[in-house]
Amino acid sequence: MPSAFLPDRAFVRITGADAEHFLQNLITTDLGGFGAEEARPGALLTPQGKILFDFLISRDVDGFLIDIRADQLEAFVKRMTMYKLRAAVTIETLPETGATVTWGEAGDGAVDHRFALAGTEVRRKPAQHGKAGGRDGYDALRILHGVPESGADYALQDAFPHDVLFDKSGGVSFRKGCYVGQEVVSRMQHRSTARRRAVIVSADAPLPVAGTDLTIGGKTIGKLGTVAGERGLAVIRIDKAGEAMAAGEPILAGDVPVTVTLPGWSGLTFPSAAEEV
Repeated sequence: MPSAFLPDRAFVRITGADAEHFLQNLITTDLGGFGAEEARPGALLTPQGKILFDFLISRDVDGFLIDIRADQLEAFVKRMTMYKLRAAVTIETLPETGATVTWGEAGDGAVDHRFALAGTEVRRKPAQHGKAGGRDGYDALRILHGVPESGADYALQDAFPHDVLFDKSGGVSFRKGCYVGQEVVSRMQHRSTARRRAVIVSADAPLPVAGTDLTIGGKTIGKLGTVAGERGLAVIRIDKAGEAMAAGEPILAGDVPVTVTLPGWSGLTFPSAAEEV
């Protein structure tokens, strides 16, 4: 089956009598909304509602397993330990490094909910297993289904959960009650003020490198993230893109004309005028 080894992932196990209550009051994911062998996206936000850390979280024996970028591991554990206080919680860094991701056939590991929404079963588990390939195939799969990830497609502390489709992918709850940054995120939801969204970018020629501006009439609406040949991901102002498409104005990545589409699983559409999305 197709597979990839992602060496830049690390794992934290959070267990203890208070583990679920502890996490439920901190992170964006509703832990009551999914069962075993399912990994949901989640984040710990700043008080201003921006993503401070993002990760995938799954149930693990007597607690929860968090799959996070390795370069964020130390800072994440330090922040969670600060919040712990006297809670009956153990925060443990796993010795395994990297993650093996498989797709296309039945496998083992936690099912990545982001891809399941698009009708593709993708499973993840710690460490390297078998002769997993490089990450190119995984990145191409993310582009195909419109699944952005921090570092490659957006910067931490720069994006709101809505910007990267957490409100559509099960990564943020609007019903479970308070958590860090919840007030800002809920206000964006109820006022429908989210105008930046992750999109799939395609062209008839190879796209320029990641970080290239996407522009309309010389004005930047976003930047390219992950790129694989003629397709890529970006987080853009979809109100501006919608206006341009309605008016027949070209959208450019550098000097390459591109088409932008919202992931079908998101249920979102481009507005055709300067209106709330």
